[in-house]
Amino acid sequence: MDRPFRLPLLLLLLFALPFLSEGVLAQEAGPFDLILQGGQVLDGTGNPDFRADVGVRDGRIVAIGNLEGHSAARVVDVSGHVVAPGFIDIHSHADGRLLHDDPRYRAAPSLIAQGITTVVINQDGRSPWPIRDQVSALREVGQAPNTIVLVGHGQVRRMAMADDVARVATPEEVEQIRALVREGMEDGAWGISSALEYNPGRWADTEEVVQAVGEVASGGGIYVAHQRSEGSDPMWYWPSQDEPGPPDLIDAVLETIEIAERTGVPSVASHLKAKGSHYWGTSHTVIQLIETARRRGVPIYGDHYPYETTGSDGNTVLIPGWAFAHGRELVGGGEVSNGDAIEAALNDDTVADDLRGDVAHEIRRRGGPDRLLILSHPDEALVGLSVEELAEEWTLDPVDVAFRLQLDGDRNRRGGAHVRGFSLHEMDFEAYAPHDWMLTASDGGIAVPEDGFVHVRFYGTFPRKIGHYARDEGLISVPYAVRSATSLPAQVLGLRDRGQVREGFHADLVVFHPEELEDRTTFFDPHQFPGGLPHVLVGGTFVVEDGEITGALPGRVLTPSEDRQLPHIP
Repeated sequence: MDRPFRLPLLLLLLFALPFLSEGVLAQEAGPFDLILQGGQVLDGTGNPDFRADVGVRDGRIVAIGNLEGHSAARVVDVSGHVVAPGFIDIHSHADGRLLHDDPRYRAAPSLIAQGITTVVINQDGRSPWPIRDQVSALREVGQAPNTIVLVGHGQVRRMAMADDVARVATPEEVEQIRALVREGMEDGAWGISSALEYNPGRWADTEEVVQAVGEVASGGGIYVAHQRSEGSDPMWYWPSQDEPGPPDLIDAVLETIEIAERTGVPSVASHLKAKGSHYWGTSHTVIQLIETARRRGVPIYGDHYPYETTGSDGNTVLIPGWAFAHGRELVGGGEVSNGDAIEAALNDDTVADDLRGDVAHEIRRRGGPDRLLILSHPDEALVGLSVEELAEEWTLDPVDVAFRLQLDGDRNRRGGAHVRGFSLHEMDFEAYAPHDWMLTASDGGIAVPEDGFVHVRFYGTFPRKIGHYARDEGLISVPYAVRSATSLPAQVLGLRDRGQVREGFHADLVVFHPEELEDRTTFFDPHQFPGGLPHVLVGGTFVVEDGEITGALPGRVLTPSEDRQLPHIP
């Protein structure tokens, strides 16, 4: 008699596991603290969305699926909305305000309202010291977002070289820099940042930076680079004052690639640009360099924000600093207004031509006269006009408009007016965005309305990239845009259990409406929260609920010993 056919027990269990796991998990996890019910989950990997409930308990995601009939302390209906991982801002200037006495700042309203749940701080080579004191202070007072800290290369360079930083470091000083970086990593830093366009970093040679960055490799650290230049020349360069041939963006990117290749440390070329009206389009060369390096295994990445203007407060001064100093010398120093100083410099035939040439250079570097916008001026009739429009109205060369703004405006203010330059072009952002190594990052800080003019990136970076460029323009897909803000930065950082909507991961979550998500901030009225983003959770706690800041401070300081996945996967 033939025996009935039976599947092997192991094969049967494997076949049944997907059907058993949801029920087993739900039984073990229930009752939940929270169920987000009825949403479309974008898990952060770049995969399409799927319909699922998300169950949260003890600050973690414990179930994803059909949770109908399961009990929870609270159920929130998110039907019609997307549930995504909280955004990880790999280049943030939240820094000092996370320790502010005023809890409004520690609630980080401008950041969490756009969906940011983790910030990476101590950027551009700046950090307090020692790092352990910063970590301790952050833990003591509490913040809304999670925080990751870096060692500032500029900070340790000053400590090793005192005030004598305008030169290449000696071998002994490089050893001191390396020792300080090691100390910072032992104290809880996640890597190192630099600002090679600014003092004191601009004086460091590549070898010094390689040695400093190399010290974070054994701990799985990262390197975040404000590079030596973001256009045809660095911001410190003035044609009349400096030697020709300063580093340009191409030189800077090649250096960052070299540092990443020699150290093996995942390296992020921050806020990638192509700055200046004469330099637009150079993104294509940058992309070629990075793609070529990645094909040979170099762990190089980039980040960017989706706007055509730079500068935190937009205070573009078209007149070089040396001219103010020279003018003060001519009138004997002391209490001299900036207007008086420039008037004196213009009357000095020995420097007047140089001054005009440098102002013309800065106008071009800032995007051209048609892209220089007056935000404030004692004469309110000028507000909202461009330098080009003023040149036509006043029948002046744009260079002379810059001088007239100083002389007829606020003579105590450098430049005489608040001017914002739109020195970037959308063509370059659009070129960078589709690449799988490009992260979204705000380069922004914490702001409240009393702060006056701030860059719109403080409020709108992530909603703009997802809502405008992905959904409306179709530049990339919405899942891909979400990936660039979630699992990709988590991968670069080596975060163990954040950056995805996944069982066992921390419940850092964003809920947004796929058709209504938008940035509402403007340059004249920047303090506007995004639309279509009702809920943000950090560790399962609502920091934004029904579009309102809750004031909760559940964020943690993340440290490599507790939160990093080793080894890093490039």
